[in-house]
Amino acid sequence: MEVRRSARRSRTVSAYREGDRTIVLIPARMSLAEEQRWVARMLDRLAAQESRRTLGDDALAARADQLSAAYLGGRARPDQVRWVTNQNSRWGSCTPSERSIRLSHRLQGMPEYVLDYVLLHELAHLLVPDHGAHFWALLEAYPRTERARGYLEGVASAPRLPHIPGARGGGAPVPPDPPQPGEVCG
Repeated sequence: MEVRRSARRSRTVSAYREGDRTIVLIPARMSLAEEQRWVARMLDRLAAQESRRTLGDDALAARADQLSAAYLGGRARPDQVRWVTNQNSRWGSCTPSERSIRLSHRLQGMPEYVLDYVLLHELAHLLVPDHGAHFWALLEAYPRTERARGYLEGVASAPRLPHIPGARGGGAPVPPDPPQPGEVCG
């Protein structure tokens, strides 16, 4: 997250996503306490906007089909793809025998390339159940694999960082019970 102060901005506060960063624009005269209140408020607003745009289960299944076609030759065909709220220690899971994929609701609102990576990771498990060399070779086709893994590792590590009172950018919400770094599924 980045806070940008502007002398030309006199009263308004705005926020937007720029890739995987959040930019909050505030007036230069604003105190640190006001800044912290507005940053929290704007993060809540962005999260609310993004949750309204979240894919439903049907759209998630359609996205899985698109990713399978684009990166796995259409060979990974799940019978069910859905969001779940009971996965707090992993980002997604796959049961190859049932051809089902479940994604943690904590992915909602994350950048699209991160969601695509986790979905593709689980699709790859329909073809290769373990995390061996063949599995990782399948994911090499997705150009943002490393970036998405880095993003997820950062999210998982954030709660363990020391909190410095008064530090800029502190106070961003963190997910409960983060997964282990790099862990997507079991």
